[in-house]
Amino acid sequence: MKTKKTYSDAALQALVEKVSLEDFGRPFCHQAVWNRRLRTTGGRFHSPSCKLDFNPRILDRYDQDLLVKVIRHELCHYHLYRQGSGYRHGNSQFKELLEAVGGIDYVPDLLDPSERKLYYYRCQCCHELYERERRINPRAMCGDCLGVLVQVEGPEDGLGDS
Repeated sequence: MKTKKTYSDAALQALVEKVSLEDFGRPFCHQAVWNRRLRTTGGRFHSPSCKLDFNPRILDRYDQDLLVKVIRHELCHYHLYRQGSGYRHGNSQFKELLEAVGGIDYVPDLLDPSERKLYYYRCQCCHELYERERRINPRAMCGDCLGVLVQVEGPEDGLGDS
């Protein structure tokens, strides 16, 4: 089992500033902080304030190498935004810079299996089972027969009423 590593906000700020100078050749002049409310994303760039948030679960579940790759990703947003260039994910300038500095597009799974909530839905007509991580629209229909979907407790529920 991995030991829990922790960095203070000041240590994170220093690491972000270091990565910015080494990999981008430009200073990072804003705030970088941990945000424990992030669940599945590794980091977040706030465009109006240029603030960077990072998910502490990266260090809990992985290592500093992955954290540095996430920092590079968020710094791509930051530096492109400050230059007035395309800083969003779909933009070619963002993709090129991300590849050039060795950042990552997506972080591996940050949730423990015990934290993952699953919702099960079964078609009332054909009994097809749907497993989802988010709740679905109550008017959703079965993709096979267009029957009505009802929420059930688990994969084995809802079969006895045919």
